[in-house]
Amino acid sequence: MTSLGALRSDDREEAETAFLRFGGHIFELLPSGAAYWRAERALLVADLHLEKMSSFARTGQLLPPYDTGVTLARLEADLERTGAQTVIALGDSFHRDEGTRSLLDADRARLHDLTQRAAWLWLSGNHDPSPHGLGGLCLAQLERQGLVLTHEPVRGANGLIAGHLHPAARVMINGRSVRRPCFVHDGRILLLPAYGATTGSINILGPAFAGLFHREALEVTMLGRDRLYPVSPRRLING
Repeated sequence: MTSLGALRSDDREEAETAFLRFGGHIFELLPSGAAYWRAERALLVADLHLEKMSSFARTGQLLPPYDTGVTLARLEADLERTGAQTVIALGDSFHRDEGTRSLLDADRARLHDLTQRAAWLWLSGNHDPSPHGLGGLCLAQLERQGLVLTHEPVRGANGLIAGHLHPAARVMINGRSVRRPCFVHDGRILLLPAYGATTGSINILGPAFAGLFHREALEVTMLGRDRLYPVSPRRLING
């Protein structure tokens, strides 16, 4: 099986973390899919989709409801790793609005503990547009230090950080392809990968991204198991 570890070093070396400059600010990218904004001591995450499996259970698809616990454990680790004082969740934190009411007791207690450890800013998404009372502030979007943080990217925007599209990149390695979630930006729009344990992904060369980025200015960083892999746009392929 081909792995990202086979990427040639002429793209740039793999790393446990990577740094990018966007909108005049430095962000530390984590293998989990979070971005740490050190100057603001803020951890940015997109598309947690908590309670996705319980949402499926409501429609008769009986799947184990463990995705929320896995995602919250990942958040705990990233908070411990970075020492972030603020968490900014860029929308679709819950797979459905009713997910705020279907949390298992253990997950509700864990989330409460997390909201006590850091200030939480929940931005509304298309899956979870309604405010809730789980701790922190619920906002439509956020403007900070000249940047706009929101859920859905807007074509033609400048200085915008978003999620929503679950970006992924596919590259060819030794004659075989590998596809992984990724961070992607072109200096105007920065998209974070979906953070949730059971979220899917969409190739950044696909129709959903048409007209969003300037291809010649793209910077792409793919997620590995415990490493990050910056890759050249020339290596990107469809599919």
